[in-house]
Amino acid sequence: MKNAISIWDSNIIKQALAGSLRKLDPRKMIKNPVMFIVEIGALFLTVRMLIGLFTGMSGSFAFELQITLWLWFTVLFANFAEAMAEGRGKAQADTLRRSKTETTATIIDADGSQRTVAAPDLRKGDVVYVAAGEFIPGDGEVIEGVASVDESAITGESAPVIRESGGDRSAVTGGTRVLSDWIKVRISSNPGETFIDRMIALVEGASRQKTPNEIALHILLAGLTIVFLLAVVTLQPFAIYSEAPQTIFVLIALLVCLIPTTIGGLLSAIGIAGMDRLIQHNVLAMSGRAVEAAGDVNTLLLDKTGTITLGNRQASEFIPLKGVDAATLADAAQLSSLSDETPEGRSIVTLAKEKYGVSETRTLSDKAEFIAFTAQTRMSGVDLDGREIRKGAVDAIEKYVAAGGKQSPAELREVVERIAKAGGTPLVVADDHKPLGVIYLKDIVKSGMRERFTQLRQMGIKTVMITGDNPLTAASIANEAGVDDFLAEATPEDKMALIKREQADGKLVAMTGDGTNDAPALAQADVGVAMNTGTQAAKEAGNMVDLDSDPTKLIEVVEIGKQLLMTRGALTTFSIANDVAKYFAIIPAMFAATFPVLDALNIMGLKTPQSAILSAVIFNALVIIALIPLALKGVKYRPMAASSLLQRNLLIYGLGGLIVPFVGIKIIDVIITAIGLA
Repeated sequence: MKNAISIWDSNIIKQALAGSLRKLDPRKMIKNPVMFIVEIGALFLTVRMLIGLFTGMSGSFAFELQITLWLWFTVLFANFAEAMAEGRGKAQADTLRRSKTETTATIIDADGSQRTVAAPDLRKGDVVYVAAGEFIPGDGEVIEGVASVDESAITGESAPVIRESGGDRSAVTGGTRVLSDWIKVRISSNPGETFIDRMIALVEGASRQKTPNEIALHILLAGLTIVFLLAVVTLQPFAIYSEAPQTIFVLIALLVCLIPTTIGGLLSAIGIAGMDRLIQHNVLAMSGRAVEAAGDVNTLLLDKTGTITLGNRQASEFIPLKGVDAATLADAAQLSSLSDETPEGRSIVTLAKEKYGVSETRTLSDKAEFIAFTAQTRMSGVDLDGREIRKGAVDAIEKYVAAGGKQSPAELREVVERIAKAGGTPLVVADDHKPLGVIYLKDIVKSGMRERFTQLRQMGIKTVMITGDNPLTAASIANEAGVDDFLAEATPEDKMALIKREQADGKLVAMTGDGTNDAPALAQADVGVAMNTGTQAAKEAGNMVDLDSDPTKLIEVVEIGKQLLMTRGALTTFSIANDVAKYFAIIPAMFAATFPVLDALNIMGLKTPQSAILSAVIFNALVIIALIPLALKGVKYRPMAASSLLQRNLLIYGLGGLIVPFVGIKIIDVIITAIGLA
C-alpha cells in the first residue's frame, strides 16, 4: 500500500472515462451546484441548437455547435477529475481485497475440541488456532502464544513483526500470515466488519462525507453561481435596450465562464484525493473531518508506553559489581532468563548474545531445573550443575542472599538507586547466593523520536507526553525523547482534563495512543490516532488508525491535512482570479460593436467576437484537465508560518490565476482562427 498508484494509470483512466459519462445523471450532478448549472446550460443549448437546425432559425451553426460541445466537455472534464480520484481509491480497494485471502479457520470450542470452518463464518468471540504458514482469518486479540507475523499485505512493510498475548502487541489483522510458532486469537469482529472491510469501504468512497469546510465552500460557490446567474439574466434587457441583443449561446457561455467552474469541477476530487494520500501513508481515517482537523492541530498528546517507547522495558546494560567480570554476569543473566518468556526476559537473552556473544543455544545438562517467576518469590532462575542462579527484584534477591548466609554489598544499593533515579528498573543477578551485578531495564525510546518532535515544533505543534510513571521517570524519558512537556502519574481522567483545557483555550488537540486506558482521551481529542498494534477499544475510540503503529506518523497526517486545506484554497483563488481574464475576453466581444470604446478592453487582441467567446469557453474547459494532477497530488506543504503561506499562495495562485488565462485564451484564439474554427 505504500507504493502510490500512478495518476495516469491506463486502467484508472479507462474506468474514469466511463465514470465521467455515468456521472452525467442529474441526480448525481445536482450534488455539485456549479457543474449542475453548466450541465443544464449545455442541455438547453443542445436542444436550442437542434431546434434551430431543423427550423432553419439557427444563426451560426458551427459557432453554436462548438459552444455546446465545449460546455459538455467542461462537465465531462469535471466528472473525469472526480472519477480519477475515485478510481485511485478503487485500485487501492482491489489491492486490499486481494489481501483478504479466502481461507479456513481452526476454531477451538469451549471443551477444547477443534473444528475447521470457512473464515467468513467466524463470529465475534470465536477463538481460533493459527499455526506457522497459515493466514489469520479475522481481526482479533492474541490470547495465548507468540509468533512472527507477516503484515506486508496491510502495512506494505516486508519485515515481520512479533505478536503476543498481553501488552501492546496483541492485536492482529485478518489477512496477515503467521511465519513462525503459533498463536490463539479471539476474533473481535463479525464478517463484513473487519478492519480491511472498513478500509475497502473508505477507499472506495462509500463512507466519505463532505467536511464542514467543504460544505461551506460549496455554499460559497453556489452563492457566487446565483449572483452571476442573476447578473447574466439582467444583462440581456440592458443589451436589448442598447440595441446589442445577445444570443442565448453567448449569454450561457458568459455565465459558464464567470461562475467558479474550475474549483467547482475539482472540489470533490481534492477531497477524495486527500483521503487517498492518507491511505497511501497507511493511515485509516474514519472521516474527512478528522483529516481537515489535523491540518489545524496545535497540541499533540502522546501516550508514552508503546507510542514514544517500544512498549516493554528492555535490558540495556549489565552492571557488574566489583570483582565480577561483565561476561560472567551476562552469562548468569542469560541462563536465568532462558525460561523467561516475558519481553523483558527475552531482551536479557538478546543483550547477552549481542553484546557478549553468549549463545542461548548452549547445551544444558539434563539435570537443569528452571525456576519460574512467581508473585511470592519475585525471582526466576535455574539450578544447573550444582549452581543456583537467580534473577529478580532487589529486595527478593537480598533475602535470597541473606538466606545463604551472605551479605549484599553496599555497592549494590548504590547501583540500584542510580538506576531508579534514571527512571529504569533494576534486576539483581546472584550465583550461589552471591550478588554478581544488576541488569538495567529501561523504556527504550523509539529511534528518530527527537528529530520527529523537532519537526513538529517547527510546524507550530506542542508535544506533550502522557504517562502513568512517576515524575522522575517521566522527566527522564521526556528529556530523552525531546517532547515539549509531560504529564506524569496520569489517569484516564487526567488525560481527558488536559485535552479539555487545551480545547477550552481554542486549540485543536490530537492524541495518539494504543491502550484501553487511552480510549476516552482518543474519543475526546479532535484527532484521535490509534496504533494498529493497540487494543480494539483504542482503535474504535479514535477517528484514525495508523497501520504502521508509528506515533510520529501524525507529522504526515498533519501535512496531509494542511495540504488538503491549502490545495482547496489555492485552486479556489486560482478559479476566482481566472474570471478577470474572461471579462476582458467576453465583455468586449459582446458590446464592442455597439460601444466601440469597449474595444480598448480587448487587451489580448482577440481576432473576432466569436473567437474571443469560443477561446474563453475552451480555456475554461481545458484548465480543469490541466489542474487534475495538482488536485490529486495536492499543493506541496512547506513548514512555515500561516501568514507566509497565505502570501505565497496569493502570489502563485492569485497572480497565476490572473496571468495564465490571458496567455491561454490568446494562444487558443490564435489556433482556432488559424484553422478556421472562428
